[in-house]
Amino acid sequence: MNALDRMEVRATVLSGLLGAGSTPALLNDPNRPLLASMIAGQAAGQGCLPAHLGLGPARFSELLARLFPGTPVFLVRREVEEIPELDDLRKLLLDHRAHPGESAEWMADIVATACAGRDHLWQDLGLANRDELSQLMRLNFAPLADQNVGDMKWKKFLYKQFCAAEGIYVCPAPSCGECADHPKCFGPET
Repeated sequence: MNALDRMEVRATVLSGLLGAGSTPALLNDPNRPLLASMIAGQAAGQGCLPAHLGLGPARFSELLARLFPGTPVFLVRREVEEIPELDDLRKLLLDHRAHPGESAEWMADIVATACAGRDHLWQDLGLANRDELSQLMRLNFAPLADQNVGDMKWKKFLYKQFCAAEGIYVCPAPSCGECADHPKCFGPET
């Protein structure tokens, strides 16, 4: 599928998902458009997530039934690489969630699963751009997102937080501003 076809699939799926019926309370869920963007990206072959976004088939079906009822979704089947720190990343996210509830738990599982990908986190999630990821982080994990004062790339930031919590310091410089890899951590994500 070429880039134009991907854009067309993404737009069609996104429109269908956001136009799907739902209860008024669920329509107001701020994660709904972000989840729709991820699902549309996955349907267009973008991202690294498995077809169930890392939620497992039952929880993913529940998410669809609750937020996008009656909408058929055909996602790309792919295997995601197993990472040993998956549960720790999930815990880091859940320990910093901005609100209780299933929606934040879904996002923690999805984001932690996408950390196994090899691209920028927003790309691995199948989102349209980094701004959507920043919105996701602020909505769901505000106490953690507020700590990213230098606008570090999200996957690097999450791993840095995880490593610091474990007492693992792998950065060669005492501060990011002095590090030779500064552009890799804080540069634009295109």
